[in-house]
Amino acid sequence: MVIGPPDTALRIQAPILVSMSEIAAFARVKRPVVSTWRRRYPDFPAAVSERSGRPLFDGAQVADWLIASGLGNATPAELRSELALFGIVALRERFTPWQLIETLGSLLCLRRLDGRPLTEGPGGLPSSAEADEALWSAVLRRAERIDAEDDFLLRELRSLDATATPLARLTEDLIEAAYDEHGAYEWLLAARSRLGLDSLAADAVDPELRRLLTQLADLRIRLEHGESLTLADPHARAGDLLASLLDDTEDREHITVLAADPDERLARITRRRLLLAGVSELDLDVQTGPDLEERLADPDLVVTQLPYRPGEKRSVLAALAEVERVADLLRPGRTALVLGPADALMDELKDTEAAQLRSALLRGNVVESVIALPGGVVPFRPGYRPALWTLTRDPVPEAEGKVLLADISAEQLTAEVRVRLAEDVLLWRAEGFRELDGHDPRYGHAVPVAVLERTFGGPLIPPAPPAAVIWSDKVAERPALIAEAEARLERAAADTRTYQDEHGPYRGGVLRRVGRLPRRTTLGKLIAERRVARLPGHRFDDRHLTSNGHHVVLGPEEITGARPVGTRRIDRLVLAGEYDQVALTEPGDIAYTLAPRLGLYVDHDGFSVVAFPARVLRVNPDGARPLTPQVLAALLSAAPSTARSPGAVRPARRIEDYQFPDLDPDEVRRFDALLAETERRERLLRAQSDALAEARGLTIAGLADGTLTLADPPTRTVNRT
Repeated sequence: MVIGPPDTALRIQAPILVSMSEIAAFARVKRPVVSTWRRRYPDFPAAVSERSGRPLFDGAQVADWLIASGLGNATPAELRSELALFGIVALRERFTPWQLIETLGSLLCLRRLDGRPLTEGPGGLPSSAEADEALWSAVLRRAERIDAEDDFLLRELRSLDATATPLARLTEDLIEAAYDEHGAYEWLLAARSRLGLDSLAADAVDPELRRLLTQLADLRIRLEHGESLTLADPHARAGDLLASLLDDTEDREHITVLAADPDERLARITRRRLLLAGVSELDLDVQTGPDLEERLADPDLVVTQLPYRPGEKRSVLAALAEVERVADLLRPGRTALVLGPADALMDELKDTEAAQLRSALLRGNVVESVIALPGGVVPFRPGYRPALWTLTRDPVPEAEGKVLLADISAEQLTAEVRVRLAEDVLLWRAEGFRELDGHDPRYGHAVPVAVLERTFGGPLIPPAPPAAVIWSDKVAERPALIAEAEARLERAAADTRTYQDEHGPYRGGVLRRVGRLPRRTTLGKLIAERRVARLPGHRFDDRHLTSNGHHVVLGPEEITGARPVGTRRIDRLVLAGEYDQVALTEPGDIAYTLAPRLGLYVDHDGFSVVAFPARVLRVNPDGARPLTPQVLAALLSAAPSTARSPGAVRPARRIEDYQFPDLDPDEVRRFDALLAETERRERLLRAQSDALAEARGLTIAGLADGTLTLADPPTRTVNRT
């Protein structure tokens, strides 16, 4: 939503009261940051009330302060949006969520149709019982005149009395903040879950999936090639898909929209939404029921999401029948996008009647592509497995008798994946199959319908990776990459043999201790004796961390091995400009963390930065009975009672209390040499392991996608003497 200028203040009746936690939420910061602002800045707005011992603040004053100070991580537009939402939520004590959505939508429609502010006349007076009664009566008279047939708003406004007058004033505030009625309504519907209307948000899809459908619909190109276009959705629900398509073009005066939904409330929401989006009343028809208006049902583009049914109540045959009904709407050259359950649109079918219906659709030369989508793209139903069919009546000759099958169910639907997948389908729609000329699909595989028919009712999944993948440089280079890994393995094995020949086998020289055990100490005592120094970690903004900076970032993930060391870095100019108090590590510093578990990392090279909650231990080589970093890290890692019990939020003890033996200097020297020796041998073995793992992975990938085969193993001569 586009929000008005910073000096636009949303005022309803009384101030919008927000707590410190709520301030943190709409400023997009952690809760302690707000406490710091309140303590550090004298001009931070004072509390105006209190609830259960917690201070409450005037939300508008806080938003103005954040905008003026530039603090927080939200833009002025986002602050105004959040403040407006708090104002609406505050009215839930007087109105149900449905009343808020329906009444505010109806008032926005009235404002658009009448073209005049709702608060003209009596509404301009200060709020009082008489003024509210006069304003609401004026609103109802205008609604009866503008919407006499009750197509958009009349019944919703008639269901309330003058107690709803604050909603009329709030409507004007929303319009002022959003610049127009359409922006205000779209923002309101985007907040439906936060208002408590989960049922209205249950069918909403992931934003990237909406963008994929918009790209596949190709609405702007269609409008450029024709004077007008008819858009339809026979299962409109709240009109999300239609609204997304309309947002992709400003040429809405040439669009006719047909929609239907059995739920009358949802049908009216969709009708208001399309009107506010700029579709003319004469070019808009939203039916309550299962069917589009028959005399107008001749759409150029159909985009729909089949109604959700729980798995135990879902009928594969019914879902396919809905797809067939959509296909029957299409004239030659027209397109439909149908989002539905994967068990009907993609999976193997056990029911003969359902298999026959899907087979008839495939043989009817109307199915353009079948796409398996990743789970989670319908966020309210994360366990639901969706699939997408695109239908085109009379496709281009190159695509006749074939279907583009694509499976991105194991991918995350990112912007990059979406763009490439949309290009695949649009090129397939426009040109059909092209033999290795750069137009092969990157995610799909063109399969003749006759091949699919050989496995009657079989799954509609790609039989092999796309040709563009098979012939990609990455695949073509696999034999050479495997050969390089094998050569590295051979060199690493030779290096290990050479080291073994020069230094002999590994011998630790470990003996059972005789006599008194060494006295024990703690890390806290070493720190107090200045034999070890403890240094803090630092907080970094994730936006400043890259993969190619000058200084390595060591955080809990790197220290515990969850993330490879060196994958997060920070540029030295950013470090100097934004974090001038941050000190670099020195060679031999130990970076450690206690969360999520104990982790220790000896930074042999130094010049790194340590990210909080990780910290640093620095051994003093000139201290009494000096330790070495490797020995200290080894002893700390083996200290008893350091693990965190299941369910505990804190470790069993502080790291300062970790106990370990205070070894003699000679024993420290021998232990350090042994640790260095084991680390050298580990590196030699790890080089072999890494090279072998790379060769193995590349070989498995090549055999799995059919691009590699294996030669006969060389004949080995066995000496049986």
